[in-house]
Amino acid sequence: MKKRIIIGLWSMAIVLTGALSACSTDDDNWAQNPTLPTAIVTLKKNSADHLILQLNDSVQLYPVNLAHSPYGDKEVRAFVNYRRPTDSELRNGIYADMENVYVTWVDSIRTKGMIPPIKEEDKAGLRQDPVEIVNDWTTVCEDGYLTLRFRTYFSTGIRHELNLAPGVEPFDVVLYHNAKGDLNGEVHDGVIAFRLDKLPETDKDTVTLTLHWNSFSGVKSTKFTYRVRK
Repeated sequence: MKKRIIIGLWSMAIVLTGALSACSTDDDNWAQNPTLPTAIVTLKKNSADHLILQLNDSVQLYPVNLAHSPYGDKEVRAFVNYRRPTDSELRNGIYADMENVYVTWVDSIRTKGMIPPIKEEDKAGLRQDPVEIVNDWTTVCEDGYLTLRFRTYFSTGIRHELNLAPGVEPFDVVLYHNAKGDLNGEVHDGVIAFRLDKLPETDKDTVTLTLHWNSFSGVKSTKFTYRVRK
């Protein structure tokens, strides 16, 4: 992940665990630990040039204390911690058609587009070093993005490269991992998001997206419901 932007007084580290649950706007879920992410969102603009937090394929949140993205005009995926605004905070702005939230902090996730389809003669030169995909709430396909929590060996100062390319079938995608020779070290997790911008056009509202990758125990795959972003 990249730098974190603190909105207010909090300056504590995120701890990602499998015990975390996805965000809900139900009343019982507003009492959140301020050091942990409430959700993964897409930071985007609305028609009035105000920042919107896209919570999933259909739900948008309106941050009353954050008019513009701390990452400029680039649309990115991000961890965010938010809470219900107080009455005084709602005086800063309110949007009747969305859930109004007060953002405590936001931490961007590395967000990139897909690479073009790999020609058969080029596949031999593209690394597929082993990596595991972690099955928890941070691995999700929504809002036109595939966000993945991955696990592999890391050494200090070596930056791994991950790319997502179209597969053989129309809605198959392949994760390519280049460890840059870093095949030992300690096991750590990372999170990366890919904009699904190389998938074919479709008239369907939803399709099944299949992800393929090379794990430490061989080639694996998993399926997601992909709701086509209009």
